[in-house]
Amino acid sequence: MPKKRTLPYIILGLLAQNREMNGRQITNQFQNEIGEFWKAAHSQIYPELKKMTAEGLIVKSTKADNDKEIYYSITAAGQAMLMQWIKEPLTDLPVSQDMFSLKMFFIDDKADYELKRLIEEEISLLETQLKHLQEREKLLFGGQEPKKAFGHFLILQRAIARLQSQLDWLKSLNI
Repeated sequence: MPKKRTLPYIILGLLAQNREMNGRQITNQFQNEIGEFWKAAHSQIYPELKKMTAEGLIVKSTKADNDKEIYYSITAAGQAMLMQWIKEPLTDLPVSQDMFSLKMFFIDDKADYELKRLIEEEISLLETQLKHLQEREKLLFGGQEPKKAFGHFLILQRAIARLQSQLDWLKSLNI
């Protein structure tokens, strides 16, 4: 069974929140906010924008002062598709490519040096990620619950809580 395309829904969501965006602005969202929990390469975004335009989910336009830069806006069909997708029940368990867990799985002996090294590496990586997310939360929301972008706020809080929980567990191992 072919895998369902998810990228169009993300792009539709961005356009629903931002009225119109150019390709660079959409790509930047994957390097910043969306990139915290979903990855998409520049080479994926532009072909997807072309497909979505052909499907009538988005439309292209230019500004009067710059007819070379293309902006995208969501259509009524795109808005309907986005709302339908949001309403779909969650059926897939989260799948991740967690190399730390995969490598840990194959360590047999508690005294194995690699166990300690892997744990220390993971702690360092998680602490760096946690600091980054806390800085993003402060920058974007200033420690306040927002009136808009509430879902973004909740996802950011969830990511922070998840990382903090992982760090607490790793540090409790005393290995």
